[in-house]
Amino acid sequence: MVSVLEVPADKLIERLKEELKKFEKIKPPLWAKMVKSGAHKERPPEQEDFWYIRAASILRRIYIDGPVGVSRLRTYYGGRKRRGRRPARAYKAGGAIIRKILQQLEESNLVTKEKKGRVLTPFGRKFLDKIAGEIIGRK
Repeated sequence: MVSVLEVPADKLIERLKEELKKFEKIKPPLWAKMVKSGAHKERPPEQEDFWYIRAASILRRIYIDGPVGVSRLRTYYGGRKRRGRRPARAYKAGGAIIRKILQQLEESNLVTKEKKGRVLTPFGRKFLDKIAGEIIGRK
């Protein structure tokens, strides 16, 4: 059986993005096109399917890191903010996008909430393993 860990991340996220578009509960809200993804960014995302790419990436992170909360995901997706003459420093990503994606993944029965954070459901794990197997099979 093929695991998500054996597949290159870029190929997995690209394929997973296309599959997530088929879920009717995973849709970007109206405000998603106007909002920056964090305080360290200067502009909102320019990709048309940013929401699905981020959702696919979050699913992969939950698969790899186990129980994960919004705070840890904010740290992961954060980055360096350039502050002019002052030294750059690290900022966390915005929590609204991550939180809303996690809620949509819960409604789609891919993720469930536990005491220590979100984890994949058996359906979610099977879904990711199936896609990973398809990618390895195509090589």
